[in-house]
Amino acid sequence: MESKLLLPHKFKLIGWCILIPATIAGIILTITGYEANWLTTNVFAFFTEGIFDDPTFFSFITTNVTRTLVGVVIIVGALMVSFSQEKKEDEFISRLRLSSLLWSVWVNYILLLLAFFFVYGLAFFNVMVYNMFTILVIFIIRFNYILYKSGKTNRNEK
Repeated sequence: MESKLLLPHKFKLIGWCILIPATIAGIILTITGYEANWLTTNVFAFFTEGIFDDPTFFSFITTNVTRTLVGVVIIVGALMVSFSQEKKEDEFISRLRLSSLLWSVWVNYILLLLAFFFVYGLAFFNVMVYNMFTILVIFIIRFNYILYKSGKTNRNEK
């Protein structure tokens, strides 16, 4: 089965090679708060507003891009893993991919609704930051789990 929106299968391995170290770096960054000093640079910002600064539109600012780079690399790796073809891309895989994507969107927004009701203050900001990644993470976990489970079932039936 041909899908024009999926990457070739070789991108899955590249995605895992990117996603795993980036996730580890993200966890370390979250726990320690460490930002590499050499990643402080001038960047163009459409909009910026500091706690004690006035809002600024379309200007250059000096900031540390450690968190930005880690987030971008996690998203790129997760997209490669999520949307690369399997070795044998058939109707079952397509249905599994669609159901896993729908399932991950439902779970993500149920978790987000719970956060709206039960998480407040700066903690809610952290929930929103992590929310950028949860649809892809839930999709990857569910898709690969069901794929593994179905492969195991098929081997037992033979």
